Amino acid sequence: MKRLVMCTSTGCLEYAPERYRNLGIDIIRIHLFFKGKEYLEGFDLDPFDLYKQMENTKEVKDNLPHTAMPTYEEIASHFKKAIEEGYDEIICIAISSGLGGTYNFISLVAADFLDKIRITVIDSRITCFNEGYLAIKAKELVDKEVPTEIIIKEIEWIKDRQEFIGLDEKLDYLIFNGRLKGAKAYVGKTINIVPVLHFSKQGTLTPLFNTIGVKRSIMKTCELLKNKIIKDRDEKDYLLFHVYTGPSTLEKMKKIETNYGIKTNHEDVIMSPVSGIHNGPWLAGYEYIPLRRNDEPLE
Repeated sequence: MKRLVMCTSTGCLEYAPERYRNLGIDIIRIHLFFKGKEYLEGFDLDPFDLYKQMENTKEVKDNLPHTAMPTYEEIASHFKKAIEEGYDEIICIAISSGLGGTYNFISLVAADFLDKIRITVIDSRITCFNEGYLAIKAKELVDKEVPTEIIIKEIEWIKDRQEFIGLDEKLDYLIFNGRLKGAKAYVGKTINIVPVLHFSKQGTLTPLFNTIGVKRSIMKTCELLKNKIIKDRDEKDYLLFHVYTGPSTLEKMKKIETNYGIKTNHEDVIMSPVSGIHNGPWLAGYEYIPLRRNDEPLE
């Protein structure tokens, strides 16, 4: 059986290290609009340049980036091409359904192809390279001829244990995008509140707690990462890396994390612009991916 792995562009496969870029994973691209221009993520959009532009934008409220799902025709074209190339099955990893309608829309389009090809669409319940890694894992198992039913279980095992934890040093984009409103927005700006965010098990980006000042926020994030997420797990049994939108907050994080004995074991990966524009260019954090040991049951 010939199987194709797909991933939405928010999986950051094109922003991750070079070794991940030519694995034969097909990319469904999401649209982004900024300052009168339309981009396709991962195709003609440089995330470093975008976040730099956002950081230097003076009138944030009047220059908010926004996104749009791929069209029916765009998604269908990926499925049609797979059929033309002789694939029997598609495994598609999609951006969290908690961040918009892309997962549901891909599933809707896939239903129109049920009589032509088997398509499994998986809600990653996360975004950025955690999402992309799920596609990499699926491709690795496809190449080993592991049955799809087992691949799905392996992906679900990771999803149940994966983590994204990060902080927004400045609230400008959160406020103007409507994620912080009213009194919370005013107080947050006034006393320099820095929210720490993570992905819930349902795949929504949720506040964990607020602190005053970025230094304390990073310290609390490091404590949580070390004591509640990594705990006593051996570093060979997980991947840990920085995720960020702009470099300034990330540099502060790297200086403070050494005091907590935190060591990443994978290269930094810049955040997907489609996901990151809502938080702005001052986000930094960690993504954590557990690697299942042989002594850990799949179910």
